[in-house]
Amino acid sequence: MTGKRYYITTLGDWQRHAARFANSHWLALGADAAGTAIDGTTPADVSPNAATPIVVLVEADEGAHLALEDDAAFEALPHPLAQKPISEAAQSALAAHGVAPGVTTFDAAEAVARAHPLLRHRVF
Repeated sequence: MTGKRYYITTLGDWQRHAARFANSHWLALGADAAGTAIDGTTPADVSPNAATPIVVLVEADEGAHLALEDDAAFEALPHPLAQKPISEAAQSALAAHGVAPGVTTFDAAEAVARAHPLLRHRVF
């Protein structure tokens, strides 16, 4: 049985665990909604590297999720249907995508889904 969960991490840390995931989608952070990086470069000028911060939706078994929760490089966001706001650090990382302070994971997922539709929360 697999479950889905959202995390904030880096591309390199995601790659360390990716073989354990049933499915996964990520979006590089640090760019505004128009795709311009904070330093003014455009996506064509920027290549993701291991230190690139990302928001990731991971579909995996319970063992993989427990391993991610034990890894300090991963910040697990609250369950998307819980009425609990994301942390200030997560909001700050996602702010360029229109995520306001005090929003839930569901609202944050809707905001980042404008840039990457597969990050939208779905229950099947």
